Amino acid sequence: MAIFRIVIVLLLVAAGISFALFALTSNACYKRAGLRILAGTLVAAFVFFAILIVDQLA
Repeated sequence: MAIFRIVIVLLLVAAGISFALFALTSNACYKRAGLRILAGTLVAAFVFFAILIVDQLA
């Protein structure tokens, strides 16, 4: 579980860096990449919390 948390944090950092690059360069590809990374991070977080809930129910 700790590795999963680290992966989520690293993905959030990567999305933040991508948005910062977009703010500095105004290049739309950084914004698209940041949104893709953020969407993947949200899916991973939902899966993580679903696993925690199922674990508590079992």
